[in-house]
Amino acid sequence: MAENKRVSLRLAHVSKSFEKIETDEVTHALNEINLTMESGEFISLVGPSGCGKSTILRLVAGLIQPTTGKLTVDGKTITEPSPERGMVFQKPTLFPWLTVWDNIAFSLRMQGRLKGNKDKVERMIKVIGLEKFRNDYPGQLSGGMAQRVALVRSLINEPDILLLDEPLGALDAFTRMNMQDEILKIWQEKEQLAIMVTHDVDEAIYMGTRVIVLDANPGRVVADIQIKEPFPRDRSSDTFVQYRNEILNRLHFAGRG
Repeated sequence: MAENKRVSLRLAHVSKSFEKIETDEVTHALNEINLTMESGEFISLVGPSGCGKSTILRLVAGLIQPTTGKLTVDGKTITEPSPERGMVFQKPTLFPWLTVWDNIAFSLRMQGRLKGNKDKVERMIKVIGLEKFRNDYPGQLSGGMAQRVALVRSLINEPDILLLDEPLGALDAFTRMNMQDEILKIWQEKEQLAIMVTHDVDEAIYMGTRVIVLDANPGRVVADIQIKEPFPRDRSSDTFVQYRNEILNRLHFAGRG
């Protein structure tokens, strides 16, 4: 299996506004975002609702374009979606008429690459522990199973940048913790750049090598905190609690701002 290439993602003076045509009302979602992120980092984005966390992911994915500023990967401007940037949404967006196996294989099939990569589909099914469910349909799976399928369907192309938009928000606490470890294991193996939006501060610290705190109206970075604890992390350790308090204080200040 080929190694993922090392990439550098840069957001330079990025702002994004949305205009409601019927009212001429303008919402300033992001203002002057300047960030550099590298392969091997796991970036957690936290902040109050409306601070532009998901907007940042959509910009990096190439689904929307900035109003001002530029997003680049290794100096090349992001202008459209690419399989090199894989996105996982909060709800598992699976094709209900396809089996687990065919959902995971879908992107390879569409690119005409499935014939020589069926072993890759098998490896992904094994990674998420769903060998016995390969022929089941999404409607037959639990929420946690479906989300695991959605995750590896994004990973099958081995994207250089993995974008996670609250992928675990709808799961129960036990499944969520298991999935956190699952994502970390895959990320560590591939040494990708991962960027995750979450409202859960503990999740942000447990998974992130950096936690970026944003404020709203307009969305802007108010803190960029390096998490220096080794993996796996202990949520009850003194260091973890110190990070939690620092981030909660930043969020409290941001929410009042």
